[in-house]
Amino acid sequence: MSDKSEKTEQPRLSVFKTYKLYVGGKFPRSESGRVYEVTDAQGRWLANAPQSSRKDARDAVVAARKAFGGWAGATAYNRGQILYRVAEMLEGRRGQFAREVADAEGLSKSRAAAAVDATIDRWVWYAGWTDKIAQVVGGGNPVAGPYFNLSSPEPTGVVTVLAPQDSSFLGLVSVVAPVIATGNTAVVIASERSPLPALSLGEVLATSDLPGGVVNVLSGRTAEIAAPLASHQDVNAIDLAGADEALAKELEIAAADNLKRVLRPQAVDDWAATPGIDRMTAFLETKTVWHPTGSLGASGSSY
Repeated sequence: MSDKSEKTEQPRLSVFKTYKLYVGGKFPRSESGRVYEVTDAQGRWLANAPQSSRKDARDAVVAARKAFGGWAGATAYNRGQILYRVAEMLEGRRGQFAREVADAEGLSKSRAAAAVDATIDRWVWYAGWTDKIAQVVGGGNPVAGPYFNLSSPEPTGVVTVLAPQDSSFLGLVSVVAPVIATGNTAVVIASERSPLPALSLGEVLATSDLPGGVVNVLSGRTAEIAAPLASHQDVNAIDLAGADEALAKELEIAAADNLKRVLRPQAVDDWAATPGIDRMTAFLETKTVWHPTGSLGASGSSY
């Protein structure tokens, strides 16, 4: 006979996660107070995500510009260390991201885990490129004259990134990591349908030594957020990876006002494939320096 004095255990209520934006190293709610429902591949409710406003977009640009000087001025080796630290933090939260990716993209547990592993490896890959890209795209140039002629890459500045709509995590990292690896700062618009992995990535970035403002993550209606960013005078470039053809054309026209660099949408069959260096070089400027060597004669060089 059971002890009547023994209390019946009540089922535990789960603590639902509150997803927030990531702007300037902090986690604000949307300035407008709006949210929208995020559902899984079967249409089941997952969470309420912040619906960013134009004001949120402008705040993100201010944060990105403030962080640009320090990040661009950091040594390439230091940037590589920080990106590698991001990969370390992702490895520690691998299970969480596998669940979020599985829900977002309707993948099996094994396929979602494989996508997360590929994402972590992608961070490591770009971490290794930070102090090597300058040797690939820069160097000494042969010139007809008594000069040293040296070209070196420099970051473009603040880059708006429209994350891919169909690859909520691997695709996201594949377009964000090359932007910051080369010294730019980023304002990222997460996948409209599947923003949760991107918002969780903000939590990882906040604890991975990445200075606040280097990456800013917004969620909401892609077209609504992208329009003011495309025309923003303090945004230097825009990656239209997550835009459809009609939106891409509209944003490209808006971006022309201050001669932004524009990377148009490109069909990607497999985000897990080795990406090459195109996305790094897309947002680099080349600075060329001429320096006189003095007279060059038969008896040797004079400097």
